[in-house]
Amino acid sequence: MNIVFMGTPDFAVPALEKLAGSRHTVTAVFTMPDKPRGRKMIMTPPDVKVCAQKLDIPVYQPINLRGEDTQEKIKELAPDAIVVAAYGNILPQAVLDIPKYGCINIHGSILPKYRGAAPIQQAVLNGDKITGVTTMLMDAGLDTGDILQVSKTEIGENETSGELFDRLAQMGGELILKTLDALEKGEITPQKQDESLATHTRKIDKSYCPIDFTKTAFQVHNQIRGLNPWPVATTRINGKSVKIYSSRLCEKSGESGTILSLNPLVAACGEGSIEILELQPEGKKRMTAAAFVAGHKLKVGEKF
Repeated sequence: MNIVFMGTPDFAVPALEKLAGSRHTVTAVFTMPDKPRGRKMIMTPPDVKVCAQKLDIPVYQPINLRGEDTQEKIKELAPDAIVVAAYGNILPQAVLDIPKYGCINIHGSILPKYRGAAPIQQAVLNGDKITGVTTMLMDAGLDTGDILQVSKTEIGENETSGELFDRLAQMGGELILKTLDALEKGEITPQKQDESLATHTRKIDKSYCPIDFTKTAFQVHNQIRGLNPWPVATTRINGKSVKIYSSRLCEKSGESGTILSLNPLVAACGEGSIEILELQPEGKKRMTAAAFVAGHKLKVGEKF
């Protein structure tokens, strides 16, 4: 097939690489415009643009796809399918109607659960045991199109959102190749989504970060791993903000929010407790809990 690929962040890169290395031809890549990043606000290209340039694929970076010139360019490219992965732009109906096999989105959940901006993080935050990736035919709604294929995977008890993100990105790259092959052979019957099962995820921000130790250890542990690598769960120790990067569940119990032991560093929750493994004090580098305890005056029974 002749493919036009649309994507922006690192989640989309494995799919682009898989397509470029397959029997299909990626004639063009559409991605978001470069943005200033970091403290120095240096203009930085999206990960997909960097990948496409390495693969010698033409790159287009329109602000949106509503312009007639942009839509005419896509028509000129004559794609059999448009593959979309975390693009960040709405595809208007005029674009959805262009390819013979439609516009196919790679979504990081088992639809219809977790539509929207943060399906991978939300699955971890909620403590789900199973997740996956879905390929779907795009329509005018947000992740509401017909399901084509699904690939499922278990979520590890201590797996972070970042780790799961990387795994699902690879799975998405593999699934899109299977989906395109099956579509070409007429072996897929698109399935309508069950709207009664649909949930919507909003964008994750720093309001998710503060830890409430009155919650269960299961909830606190999921918050810590769900917000890793960004924006990272936080608490206060000795009056200073501390980022908590990783933890594991413990069987010890005590008054919520108190330190139950120092070696290992265990914090009591509303039910059960967690062992804190990695953290980052305000203004310092990320470190192990053991290194933190060695450099700070903490006592068993102290409150977070």
